[in-house]
Amino acid sequence: MKLIALLSGGIDSPVAVYLMAMRGAEVCLLHMDNRPYSSDLSVQKVHQLAQRLRQVTGQDLEMYSAPHGENQAINMQKCQSSYQCVLCKRLMLRTAQALGRRVGAEAIVMGDSLGQVASQTLNNIRAEQHGLEFPVLRPLIGLDKLEIERLAKMIGTYEISILSDGSKDCTAVPSRVITNASVPDIMVEEAKVDLDAMALRSAVLAVRI
Repeated sequence: MKLIALLSGGIDSPVAVYLMAMRGAEVCLLHMDNRPYSSDLSVQKVHQLAQRLRQVTGQDLEMYSAPHGENQAINMQKCQSSYQCVLCKRLMLRTAQALGRRVGAEAIVMGDSLGQVASQTLNNIRAEQHGLEFPVLRPLIGLDKLEIERLAKMIGTYEISILSDGSKDCTAVPSRVITNASVPDIMVEEAKVDLDAMALRSAVLAVRI
C-alpha cells in the first residue's frame, strides 16, 4: 500500500506520517510550498522533519515540493476571504491526488484532528474532500492536541515543529474563517476560479527534493 502524505512544518502531519508508516504503508511526502505566505523556515523545517521521519521509520520517504503560493493569491483575489482555508485544503488534496497518481499512490494522508482548528470541523472536512477519487486517511482524527504532542515528542519531531522565527505560520489566513462550509457554498466559490487547473499545475511543477 503506497500513500501520499501532505507534510507541513507543524506538529500534526509528521505524526500522521509516522503512524501510517508504522502500519506498514509505503509513504511518499508532499510539501505544499506556501511562500510568500509563509517563511523560508517552514521549508527548512519540512526538510528536517522528513529526515527525522526517515530515521524513526526506516523508510526512504521520497519527498516532493509543489508550489502553492500562487494558488493562494488567486483565491484571495477572486473568492470570499472566509473560504480561503477551505479552498486551500481542497487545492492541497487535489494536488496530492494528481501527484499520487503519478507516483502510484492509492490514498492521501493528512494530519487533521477533528475540531482542532477552523478548517477541521466536520462540515469543512466534508466540503474539502468533496469530489475526490482518492480516500483521505486521517490517523489523528480522534486525538486531542496533548495526545498528538506526546507522540511528536516520542518520535523526535516536536522540537523541530515548534521552531519559530516569530512570523505567522500562514499570512493568507483571513480574520474570519468559515467553520460550517457546505458543498453547495464551496461550489459557488470554486466556480470563480479553476481549482482543477490550479491543482494540476502544482502537481506538474512538483519536484523531488
